[in-house]
Amino acid sequence: MTNRSRSRKPVYSSRRPLRGTGRTRPSPSRWFIFRLRWVILVLLMVPVFSYVSVLDAEVREVFEGKRWALPARVYARPLEIYAGMKLPPALLAEELEAIGYKKNQALSEPGHYIRKGNTLVVRTREFQFWDGVEQSTELQICFNDDTVSELVNLREKRRLSLARIEPKLIGKIYPTHNEDRVLVKLDEVPPLLIQSLIASEDRQFFEHNGISMRGIARAFLQNIKQGAVVQGGSTITQQLVKNFYLSPERTLNRKMNEAMMSLLLEWHYSKEQILEAYLNEVFLGQDGSRAIHGVGLASWFYFNKPVGQLKLHEVALITSLIRGASQYNPRRNPDRAIQRRNLILDLMAQLNMIGSPDAELAKAEPLGVIEKPIDRNQSPYPAFLQLVRQQVQQDYRDEDLRSEGLQIFTTLDPVVQGMAEKAMSQGIARLERENRGSRNLQGAMLVTGSESGEILAMVNGKDSQFAGFNRPMEAQRQIGSLIKVAVYLAALEDFRTYSLVSTLKDMAYEWHNKNSREVWRPKNYDNREHGRVPLHYALANSFNLATVHLGMELGLDSIKKTLQRMGVERDFQMYPSTLLGSLELSPLEVTQMYQTLASGGFRVPLRAIRNVLTHDGKPLQRYALSVEQRFDSTVVFLLNHALQLAVREGTGRQVARNLPEDMVVSGKTGTSNSLRDSWFAGFDSQMLAVTWIGRDDNKPTGLSGSSGAMRVWREFIDNLAPRPYPPVEPSPLQWRWVDYKTGRWSTRGARGAVKLPFITDRLAGADNLMQNSAQSAFME
Repeated sequence: MTNRSRSRKPVYSSRRPLRGTGRTRPSPSRWFIFRLRWVILVLLMVPVFSYVSVLDAEVREVFEGKRWALPARVYARPLEIYAGMKLPPALLAEELEAIGYKKNQALSEPGHYIRKGNTLVVRTREFQFWDGVEQSTELQICFNDDTVSELVNLREKRRLSLARIEPKLIGKIYPTHNEDRVLVKLDEVPPLLIQSLIASEDRQFFEHNGISMRGIARAFLQNIKQGAVVQGGSTITQQLVKNFYLSPERTLNRKMNEAMMSLLLEWHYSKEQILEAYLNEVFLGQDGSRAIHGVGLASWFYFNKPVGQLKLHEVALITSLIRGASQYNPRRNPDRAIQRRNLILDLMAQLNMIGSPDAELAKAEPLGVIEKPIDRNQSPYPAFLQLVRQQVQQDYRDEDLRSEGLQIFTTLDPVVQGMAEKAMSQGIARLERENRGSRNLQGAMLVTGSESGEILAMVNGKDSQFAGFNRPMEAQRQIGSLIKVAVYLAALEDFRTYSLVSTLKDMAYEWHNKNSREVWRPKNYDNREHGRVPLHYALANSFNLATVHLGMELGLDSIKKTLQRMGVERDFQMYPSTLLGSLELSPLEVTQMYQTLASGGFRVPLRAIRNVLTHDGKPLQRYALSVEQRFDSTVVFLLNHALQLAVREGTGRQVARNLPEDMVVSGKTGTSNSLRDSWFAGFDSQMLAVTWIGRDDNKPTGLSGSSGAMRVWREFIDNLAPRPYPPVEPSPLQWRWVDYKTGRWSTRGARGAVKLPFITDRLAGADNLMQNSAQSAFME
């Protein structure tokens, strides 16, 4: 090596190699840029991550939480049929039609029935009752003289003592936005419906992850080929996201959210879960202000059957509505609906989901939709539904009623309701026709079970389906002579002083008001005085003067307490005029008052609800019978017997003309001042019915209780034709023959003789009060 080379200084590069790497160290500027890129990337990822996290939380919260606001469903009582029941076959067929059953000789599916003379064969539907599921079966019902003579389960070939058919849906309590649906599980949906959905909406549903580019391209080409929108580009998952989470606006931001949420939905949940949600969410029609969502409700809305019973052509029609429920509405646009339905059937055949012959047979079928949906937005019984809401709101929040899908089983009997409505409308028309002064009449009627307090019927005016002023609940009117039963009940409770033959003064009476110095002088309806009359005769003929004398003798406070014990809960002031019915009560309150008499002295709260279930059939609450004894049953029996005389011999004798001889009915008329209100309350051991006739403007009607309300009541009883059930006689009682007008002892067969009950301990005192000889008495 030369000196030159040894003396050469080493040349150092400005880029020194990194220790242990052999690479050169980046310059400070490049290192800064490198780190800045990562910072920017992280900063960009933060909002993206936040955006995805927010969407993810929303997706899971909605999907795993309460997805739908479900209306409460309100049902009438189920139809319970038993041997010996009075039920004409035509009436049974009418009720079956009312709940959507159809005549069909083949009985090919549940919900069909046939009638051959005095025999009906019904293929019942499966139904979830409060005490379990009633399975579908074939039921043979035989009749003899309008009475059920035999029940046979044809499948099991055995006789039944009782059969139960599902109740009529009589109303709903809707969410604020009026959406309606019947939730179904995936295994309840026919496979053909799922296949038709896949064929028309999303062929790669079970393959994609929420978004299908192939599906978008294929739908585009297919729509061009057909010259119409036959397939959609959005996947089923995307459609669910649109309905579940997003507003209907069409923006880029919305499409991005839709895509991301679809991916997230597919990430968290199975295809089966997504499909079930879609089938319950999809919009399939409009019924007035009510939106029809989900295949479960659509099946009832269009075909009046559960989704599991849909046939191929029906499945294709429901699927066709997804593309446009209004455009392909089978009731308004049947030609379009058939065209769209047949197109879906062709698609199913092309994909080998069904055979071509099956497709052709289904295409030849008519649409088959029912003319009118059985389930309408407006209840046919709005007054009763208002009472149901009032009673159920004591236990449930209004929000729960509108969103939790509760099933409410009520006491309403559609057969009794129909007869009561008919009696009211026809009765009012007849009263207006026969009485010139009776115009613009309205009315109310409540029918209850005598012992149960269950409300079987509730009629609001001559057009009971009008959802307006609820007269049975809200019309507070003077009750007139209906109040007199409280006066006589208070007297008979003092059975050592009063009996049915105790003499009362039916003479002039004056009451001086110390404050106003006015004088109250009541009069009898016939403007006559009847002297001394027996208690039962005064009540049967509704004598005002005798009632006032008796009431003032007992004391106004005593009468008020009796009224409260009978069930009058409102606070009110007692005056002498109250004894003749100046008290204002609603028909519902009057019914509660007379319910205590019909039940034999027991306080039985009127109830419209039997059971409440969750939307999936789990029991929540049972409204059991509540009974509290308020009066001695023997005393009430005496009063009710006097009210039977009122029907047979007194103010209600017009009713008795049409009643069977062996039918025992107690009743009382009521008339308010100036003939503004006409009342009649009548009951036997099975049923109580209270009727009011009046005008909404409170002007006179020209009708008394016997010429107005009692005639409507009689028409109802004639329609119903109840079986006579004699009341149960309590002890200790003894019967004696007395003269009807004087109350003196008499004999069987004597002119004007009636047989009256006496409390045994009271007989000795009664003997001493008799003016004629007790030796002529005949006791049986």
